[in-house]
Amino acid sequence: MVDGGSVRETGPPMRTGTLSASDHDRDSAGLTYVYAVLSRRAGGVSVGINLNPNHACNWRCVYCQVPELKRGGPPPIDLTLLKRELEGLLDEVVAGDFLATRAPAGQRRLVDVAFSGNGEPTSAPEFPAAVALAEAALRRRGLLPDVALRLITNGSRLDREPVREGLRRLGRAGGEAWFKVDAVGPEAMAATNGVGLRPETVERRLLACASLCRTWVQTCLFGLDGRAPPEAALAALLGFYGRVAGPIAGVHLYGLARPSLQPGAARLSRLEAPWLEAFGERVRGLGVAVQVSP
Repeated sequence: MVDGGSVRETGPPMRTGTLSASDHDRDSAGLTYVYAVLSRRAGGVSVGINLNPNHACNWRCVYCQVPELKRGGPPPIDLTLLKRELEGLLDEVVAGDFLATRAPAGQRRLVDVAFSGNGEPTSAPEFPAAVALAEAALRRRGLLPDVALRLITNGSRLDREPVREGLRRLGRAGGEAWFKVDAVGPEAMAATNGVGLRPETVERRLLACASLCRTWVQTCLFGLDGRAPPEAALAALLGFYGRVAGPIAGVHLYGLARPSLQPGAARLSRLEAPWLEAFGERVRGLGVAVQVSP
């Protein structure tokens, strides 16, 4: 982690306003590919890289906060522009007044550079090159390994060698992946993520990811029509966690912090912290490390 330093006059023009965990606006810096958010799970300011500026994703999660989300892949990525934006924003965060003016007291630290954004990052053919670019930017500033290099992914492209090469580079840099597993089984996944995959397919991709870099499973849990997830769905998740307990670093359990912008959003509700903590204890009973973020 890096704390804010002295004020500098260089870098891209920054938008004003304090960052909030309840608002992950990908336009927070007024740039095309790079933005900054306050990450409740990472515990500070995250510089995000958005390889899907066209709001297109190959999944359609019911809780997604991306406006005008559409099915599809990203446009060609201008790596020169991405590099310029990332270098400029990192300069503002590390040596400028960004943290002092935009982050709330107690969270004025840079915790990671994360591939996330408005769609699946690994859908971009430029993903491996973008990882190399981000790693180099962090190394030039002496930020690795204190500032993590992260990928937040649905794992759908793990069967592709270029994606695995990007993950190998991530692993060599001491980075990690947060791999989405919100539901287990084709029907449950279709209802939650808009895709119906067999558990063995998800497990195979997850284990491939974990073999290339440190990997956490991330699971978003929420109420539907005023009811918590049914016991059958929770049992399926516990069974899945148990099968992959050895290779993974642990499980991130988190709830809804921002409103969904997808059809049916009104049916979703946030679960109370004690409910999430209680389920977290059940996961810990499997011998799996758990981080809970209500």
